[in-house]
Amino acid sequence: MKKILVLGAGLVSRPHVQYLLNQPEFEVTVASRTFSKAEKLVSDNAKGKAVQLNVKDDEQLKRLISEHDLSISLLPYIYHTKIARYCIEFGKDMVTTSYVSDEMKSLDEQAKNAGVILLNEIGVDPGIDHMSAMRVIHKVQENGGRIISFCSYCGGLPAPEANTNPWGYKFSWSPRGVIMAGKNNAKYLMNKELIEVPGTELFDHHWLIQVPGFGELETYPNRNSIPYREIYGIEDTDTIFRGTLRYPGWSFTMKKIVELCLLDDEKLYNLNGITYKEFMHKFVKNPKYNNLEKDLALQLNIAE
Repeated sequence: MKKILVLGAGLVSRPHVQYLLNQPEFEVTVASRTFSKAEKLVSDNAKGKAVQLNVKDDEQLKRLISEHDLSISLLPYIYHTKIARYCIEFGKDMVTTSYVSDEMKSLDEQAKNAGVILLNEIGVDPGIDHMSAMRVIHKVQENGGRIISFCSYCGGLPAPEANTNPWGYKFSWSPRGVIMAGKNNAKYLMNKELIEVPGTELFDHHWLIQVPGFGELETYPNRNSIPYREIYGIEDTDTIFRGTLRYPGWSFTMKKIVELCLLDDEKLYNLNGITYKEFMHKFVKNPKYNNLEKDLALQLNIAE
């Protein structure tokens, strides 16, 4: 029986762990900083095991990796290369859902020499979108065609009947990851023109698209699309764009959040003993009305 180590017990882990536990040939260990979260995921399944792990505890992390056939890292991306190095050291395969970083890419030769698979970008986006893209591209190429324009869109959205908050979004993965993605620079090719969007202007750069069978959604650039010309084997395409999908209004709302500096992850605030309203007062630059709603509306140039 194969032994699988799942690192992380966050929002994306639950369906994944349930799927693995339903496979008769797998034993699954879920390791998390919060033991109760890992315990909840494996429940009373005889093939599941929960352990507490501080990923900074190198000795425990090494031991867990060495004891399993496959490590699946669902931790924040900053830990992936560390885990990958240990997997190479012990000759164990690894899977992540995150984009391939330059640091991860630098391990390619070592992994090949060790006979180890480091499989990245194998979630929904990135992941299933890649496989869908290649299915379409290969079909065109097999029929003698050439791709002159490639646009791909993906987004995890609440179902319309569950779209019940003003934001038009509900977290299905790390809330911090969702928000901080709003600081990414973007780059794509449109009709042979290279478009570069700094992270500070990301939410100014959006438009509406029609999704067949569904309706209107909003899209904006998803990171750097340019490398995918080579990855997808369509180097001579005139257009390549990978976009994120959201309900209309997302970009406008996020732009205002950016203007309030709420995406600033360098400044620390003491939140002890204050209300949300008191916290928001910290972001009012020039109070005029001594009323939070009025002052914020004036500052952001929006209706109350």
